[in-house]
Amino acid sequence: MTTHQTGTREEWMAARLQLLAAEKELTRRSDELARQRQQLPWVRIDKEYRFATDEGAASVKELFKGRSQLLVYHFMFGPDYTAGCPSCSMIADGFNAFAVHLANHDVALCAVSRAPLPQLQAYKRRMGWTFPWASSAGSEFNVDFNVSFSEAQQRDKGIDYNYRHEAAWGWREGEQGGGEGPVGQMAASTGTDIATYTRDRPGMSAFVLDGGVVHHTYSTYARGLDALWGSYQWLDRAPLGRNETGIWWRRHDEYEQAAHAATAACCA
Repeated sequence: MTTHQTGTREEWMAARLQLLAAEKELTRRSDELARQRQQLPWVRIDKEYRFATDEGAASVKELFKGRSQLLVYHFMFGPDYTAGCPSCSMIADGFNAFAVHLANHDVALCAVSRAPLPQLQAYKRRMGWTFPWASSAGSEFNVDFNVSFSEAQQRDKGIDYNYRHEAAWGWREGEQGGGEGPVGQMAASTGTDIATYTRDRPGMSAFVLDGGVVHHTYSTYARGLDALWGSYQWLDRAPLGRNETGIWWRRHDEYEQAAHAATAACCA
């Protein structure tokens, strides 16, 4: 039996119109934030990063594939992972579908990860994805854009991620209960421990090609990726919202397997 407030259609409409005013204000504020993003100063990229792609070795310029704009999703898939991060995978399920639309609006979308290209290609086949995915193995690209860290950084001096400093790993390891909890669950799903899993972090970066020169224009990380996580935008409009107490999502090919396992456990 619900304990949620109920009412008449007239009461609902009055409350809905009140909410609509707040939603419109949020939309206007979001438009203003987008303008502020576009007004950030551009930073010239002179370092010669190299990537492995389905088409062969590529430079940053070549990731643009003839477009003037490039959006890079920093996908958590380190060289020691056996599968991509489940959270990044859920996000990628969404942008896999609209990458073609961006490509036809002068914007290239490409995922970049540190794992060797064959690992990325195998996982991409498993997930049924078609978007471009490049390996930055052997390149400093992930380090320079603050989404990859060394074991020494984790354990000795901490890392700088999402525009703030995180303390050294020993403290964080204790906080996570030595492998338990949500981060431990996700690490295990990639075949790693927490330390290895969190040496890679999620993010997105934007670049522009102007006069033959590549410039970095924007980067965001962690909750800054929330708006790119399509499933959550739908859940925020569902009657019970996000309604979560922990890691509930899986890779899209694992739900049926989990359901069968749950059924078997109940019947045992």
